[in-house]
Amino acid sequence: MIKLLLATNNQGKLAELLALLNGLDLELVTPTDLGLNLQIEETGESYRENAILKAAGFAKETNLWSLADDSGLEVEALDGAPGLHSARYAPQPGATDSDRRLVLLQKLEEKPRPWKALFRCVVALCGPDGSSITKEGICPGEIIPDERGEGGFGYDPVFLLEVLRLTMAELSLVDKNNLSHRSRAIWKMFPVLEELSSQGRIKE
Repeated sequence: MIKLLLATNNQGKLAELLALLNGLDLELVTPTDLGLNLQIEETGESYRENAILKAAGFAKETNLWSLADDSGLEVEALDGAPGLHSARYAPQPGATDSDRRLVLLQKLEEKPRPWKALFRCVVALCGPDGSSITKEGICPGEIIPDERGEGGFGYDPVFLLEVLRLTMAELSLVDKNNLSHRSRAIWKMFPVLEELSSQGRIKE
């Protein structure tokens, strides 16, 4: 069975990916499983470039097929910010998810509501042979001023899903994986992963 490395050190992402990919005929491994502590600098100018940088970096280091994503929150009132800088939105070193949410809400205080937003995710699959393919998913919603819910991570507690009127953090992992930007990107990648499991390669 072919091993697929989930190329992230973010435990929240790992939990979602493991649940989404369960059932594929691939052996899913994590950096922790391999005793690997690899940090890839996100120097790309797009989600796609950053996702490929991460997946290709892990593939080169381990000689394994690697799956990585880059994702961000895009808020209409902030001209698409924080976008690529979503994980680094708070200026202080060692900033937490809570710090980043606080910065976001402070920047939105004077803006008229609703604060329309979307989550965007690009997933990259890269092989040790240098091959790569990407897929994208989005999830629309809006930002609310008060945090709600205990689940998820990142901006989930302030991201309201319009139809359900629940935040991402109020959803179970199963429900989030039926709606999220990451799940939509992964679903598009499924035929590629199935080809990898049966053929040992992908068509770029």
